[in-house]
Amino acid sequence: MRLIFMGPPGAGKGTQSAFVCTEYQIPGISTGEMLRDAVAKNIPLGLKAKEYMDQGTLVPDEVVIGLVKDRIQQEDALKGYLLDGFPRTVEQADALKKMLSELNEAPLDMALNLAVPPELLVERLLIRAQKEGRSDDTEEVIRTRIETYNQKTLPLLDYYRKEGILREVNGTGSLEEVQSKVKESL
Repeated sequence: MRLIFMGPPGAGKGTQSAFVCTEYQIPGISTGEMLRDAVAKNIPLGLKAKEYMDQGTLVPDEVVIGLVKDRIQQEDALKGYLLDGFPRTVEQADALKKMLSELNEAPLDMALNLAVPPELLVERLLIRAQKEGRSDDTEEVIRTRIETYNQKTLPLLDYYRKEGILREVNGTGSLEEVQSKVKESL
């Protein structure tokens, strides 16, 4: 099973990703974690990424795609994986599709989107910020993050809808209710 988890900040992707990875015994592949790990291990792609991270700029697509390419070829990912945080743009989705084809890898099985109304996202993120002491996660910052998601990542819904692999799950309700909806869609 080769999956992408999508959804705006606060939709519950991390929580539901962990559930799916455990339930289906596939690795969760987080580009953010991979970048930090590559930097810590001083591997060439990590050193290249560090240059951009130190400048406070986005790591270029080719570096992120290179990390994903290396990771999905590791033994534990041969039976499947869950991508979290990648792709974030239509350009990255095109690059992923091309890369899988060039590697003679199976295409993605599903892009699962957790849909949550914007006001509930804000409420969830403000509660999380308070619990975790994130003083920089103000309502204004949260709304900006959601708007950035809407501009850059939301177009992926149409992209994967056209590919015929998009599944949308209502991300409202209790943890168990959302887990049940996710499992049903898989």
